[in-house]
Amino acid sequence: MQRNMLFLRSFMILVLSCIAIKINLCFPNILSSLKTLPIDGHFNFEQLHHAAKDFGNRYSFLPLAVLHPNSVCDIATTVKHIWQMGPGSDLTVAARGHGHSLQGQSQAHGGIVINMKSLQGLKMQFHIGNLPYVDVSGGELWINILREGLKHGLAPKSWTDYLHLTVGGTLSNAGISGQAFRHGPQISNVHQLEVVTGKGEVVTCSEKQNSDLFHGVLGGLGQFGIITRARISLEPAPEMVKWIRVLYTDFATFTRDQEELTSGESTFDYVEGFVIINRTGLLNNWRSSFNPQDPVQASKFKSDGRTLFCLELAKYFNRDETAVVNREIHSSLSQLNHIPSTLFVSEVPYIEFLDRVHISEIKLRSKGLWEVPHPWLNLLVPRSKIQTFAQQVFGNILTDTSNGPILIYPVNKSKWDNRTSVVTPDEDVFYLVAFLSSAVPSSTGNDGLDHILIQNKRILEFCEIARLGVKQYLPHYSTQGEWKAHFGSRWEVFVRRKSSYDPLAILAPGQRIFQKAVPYSQ
Repeated sequence: MQRNMLFLRSFMILVLSCIAIKINLCFPNILSSLKTLPIDGHFNFEQLHHAAKDFGNRYSFLPLAVLHPNSVCDIATTVKHIWQMGPGSDLTVAARGHGHSLQGQSQAHGGIVINMKSLQGLKMQFHIGNLPYVDVSGGELWINILREGLKHGLAPKSWTDYLHLTVGGTLSNAGISGQAFRHGPQISNVHQLEVVTGKGEVVTCSEKQNSDLFHGVLGGLGQFGIITRARISLEPAPEMVKWIRVLYTDFATFTRDQEELTSGESTFDYVEGFVIINRTGLLNNWRSSFNPQDPVQASKFKSDGRTLFCLELAKYFNRDETAVVNREIHSSLSQLNHIPSTLFVSEVPYIEFLDRVHISEIKLRSKGLWEVPHPWLNLLVPRSKIQTFAQQVFGNILTDTSNGPILIYPVNKSKWDNRTSVVTPDEDVFYLVAFLSSAVPSSTGNDGLDHILIQNKRILEFCEIARLGVKQYLPHYSTQGEWKAHFGSRWEVFVRRKSSYDPLAILAPGQRIFQKAVPYSQ
């Protein structure tokens, strides 16, 4: 028995030694092969910690190297090189834009991270006409597209709430904001893409050309290709925005008004909302940006201890339309059932409204509160279940909203293309509910990471037990079984596309959907 154990131990030491030798032999070979690739940009093999961080601030995986490409060809050459190394290589590739992922999705442990912002130098090309559009790099920030577009009097139709994100990043998810009820998400406003597949092929795709890849990449979580260029639909840009907030105490009334505003021809161009639980001095905080319509009544309003629901609206206009727009807004607001004394209005330039979150970012950065853990949870809840969801979550699970905003607003499924990879609930109208929490580092209290994660878990468990048919937006799962449940009947299509465009599972390993060299289960 002792002799067998000694043999087994010696055998294991020999195996591990061989593995170590193989790794040590392969490692310099991999590095030297990357260094000799014919690219215009360059690899960085040191000071890699920046590529091992993201906005979520919860996961950190060091890559082997960071590629700073000067061209799309650099990306294709690198991916093709790894593809040609075959399944024996563990190298993977993650495209990193602004690093705004939440759970390490833009990271590649021991792999190659591509700094997509290096492609920003590729010039934007605006096409003016009856159907205007702009061709932009996948590494371009939406805020830069807005700034350049305004010089032509044009702007994209659909946005995210935060504009300092890359085109490739948001199009790989969906891109949702308060304009989605009318224009759909950002992925519904793209005419054409240029993509580098997991085989290193550069492919131009659209609805009419390589359409399967086109629809797969949109909302595809980076699984089928790296978006290197996109053709974005534009519309005439307004000069100004009427920005309005009103409060409700009754959730059913709040959602009824939201749904009325997002169905048919709405006066407003943007409709969102948020939940306020147990906050004090709420309206006084608004006064720095908004003017109360009735200052006396507003000063008497007390929010202490109550759960309130804020409807947030925006109307775009040009200065010569002010009188007409004011009448339209007055007429529309008169049909709502909000608390009359809580009507607050602001008038700001279009760019200031769209870039509003960046203003908050600057303030938080100055206080050291931006680069903290962000255990966000984003859910898509069917309309028929939103009351049940709200009663349990806002009534029992959450006791306050001091850790960050909770957004809630309806979107119309008719504005989403079901050929894309995004999974939404099976109803014509569903709600985005976004718990945008920030955790205080090292805190063990209600503002600490553990407490927020437990709350998130309780919310997800309730949705599961109550069978609400909820889907995660910006999804994150630990097992392939959970991913299969997320995609449901669309899992087979997702796997087929993976097998077609990235058969070695080289791309976007941080999503944890597929593992390199591990067979996919149908």
